[in-house]
Amino acid sequence: MVVKKPRIVIIGAGMAGLTAANKLYTATASKDLFELCVVEGGTRIGGRINTSEFGGDRIEMGATWIHGIGGSPIHKIAQENHSLHSEQPWECMDGNSDEPTTISEGGFQVHPSIVDPITKLFKNLMDYSQGKLTDVTAKGELESYYMLAAKAAQDSKVGSGNLSVGSFLRQGLDAYWGSVKEKEELKGYGNWSRKLLEEAIFAMHENIQRTYTSAGDLLSLDYSAESEYIMFPGEEITIAKGYLSIIESLASVLPPGLVQLGRKVTRIEWEPHRDEESISMGNGCFSRPVKLHFCDGSVMSADHVIVTVSLGVLKAAIRDDSGMFCPPLPPSKAEAISRLGFGVVNKLFMQLSPTQGGKHEHSKGFPFLQMAFHSPRSEMRFMKIPWWMRRTATLFPIYNNSSVLLSWFAGEEALALESLKDEEIINGVSSTVSSFLSYSQWQNDSSSHKLCNGNVKSEERTHDNEVKFSKVLKSKWGTDPLFLGSYSYVAVGSSGDDLDTMAEPLPKDNSCQSSASSPLQILFAGEATHRTHYSTTHGAYFSGLREANRLLQHYHCVGIYN
Repeated sequence: MVVKKPRIVIIGAGMAGLTAANKLYTATASKDLFELCVVEGGTRIGGRINTSEFGGDRIEMGATWIHGIGGSPIHKIAQENHSLHSEQPWECMDGNSDEPTTISEGGFQVHPSIVDPITKLFKNLMDYSQGKLTDVTAKGELESYYMLAAKAAQDSKVGSGNLSVGSFLRQGLDAYWGSVKEKEELKGYGNWSRKLLEEAIFAMHENIQRTYTSAGDLLSLDYSAESEYIMFPGEEITIAKGYLSIIESLASVLPPGLVQLGRKVTRIEWEPHRDEESISMGNGCFSRPVKLHFCDGSVMSADHVIVTVSLGVLKAAIRDDSGMFCPPLPPSKAEAISRLGFGVVNKLFMQLSPTQGGKHEHSKGFPFLQMAFHSPRSEMRFMKIPWWMRRTATLFPIYNNSSVLLSWFAGEEALALESLKDEEIINGVSSTVSSFLSYSQWQNDSSSHKLCNGNVKSEERTHDNEVKFSKVLKSKWGTDPLFLGSYSYVAVGSSGDDLDTMAEPLPKDNSCQSSASSPLQILFAGEATHRTHYSTTHGAYFSGLREANRLLQHYHCVGIYN
């Protein structure tokens, strides 16, 4: 009998796939126990991590943040690699620590006395939904509208069975309006009433939250699951030498040729019920239970396959009945894939025209701008602002005084952005920004970012006063066939149980059973398979470790690995 080494094929060279490969290779390299291979459909490694350059600065087209440095494996790798410092300017977003400038449509700088209470309300409502703030700790000035929102949330849940974060937030805002004492009407804000302005500021924070979660509409984001999500403590930072430096570190231990690029898998054949006859090839050898078919017509067999493709790709596979899995995935797996949310978040980088982006000793640079828009249906809205800009919330330099500005888009707006021409984007953003502030008012005043506060109507501003951009660069995660979106969330109607189901191998792991029955044919990793750290790079990292360790433990049980 010829005994072959188990062949493990990992589909996808992103964070999850390369973490699994790194673990399997380094754990067994001295024993040479496995045939290991990573196949990647694209032309680069990294997956949803894609470090690039724009305007001479290092930027991230995909994953951007280390979400909390306390206990993060990503932060640890970045420290070990000395990736947290760089001579080249990078997307450090140090302006985030400054006090943002909040402007309402029409160019009215909103006083902190109006912005801060609504900002605090929104933050505390989110903290409450995430379990960071309880009924006990909510006592005090927030108690009245907080508890009303919580009670309304519970009543809603009892009635419908499902509650969204979006409806909870709006119940909190309504409770706030119902409990605060009447305040004097605003003066100096044109056609803005206090309530309209407060609602616009609240909507601004909702739109920021949409980019955090990838939920195109917070009404689709499940309330109950929010408290399961875990954040690492400590500050959130970007990586000076680029997120790709983490990927390159994981891949650096792998021998040349182990990672194969341009190898897109079109079908995965597996054997959920394998008998002795199908196992034996009749010559003393044993067939491998999984066959991978590639777009070039080639086929590769494997004992185990770790699938790390995005939830978006899995959704397309079951929705279009593409035959990616043959036989199809079990109903429990397919239903979990269908129920979970997977949204689109895109980043838009814009370089200020040279006449505006130049730095001089009297310039404070472009502000960290928060934009409060009129409702898309309001008759008071500025008609030149395109619809796809109205649910953005921020526009800011990627570092203090940089000429490169960044704005985030989620949902329908993010998808629309992908199909727009650069000229359309430049015109739309210029019209929008010029309705909030103009070049002469933020660049040439050495004492402050002086804003128009309604003295000049947007339609009447001169061409010379417009904020102009020379070029743009956008991500396109929604239409990229290798991803079809950005990251996962727990949608209304799904739960953390679905994330656990996503992580279950096929056939299920019956620990220590005979290797002849071929368990663990298909394993699943990626951020959408982690119950408490979904949507993050460290969640993908943990999932890659989990599946590598699952295989190592399996072979330890059958006596091959020790």
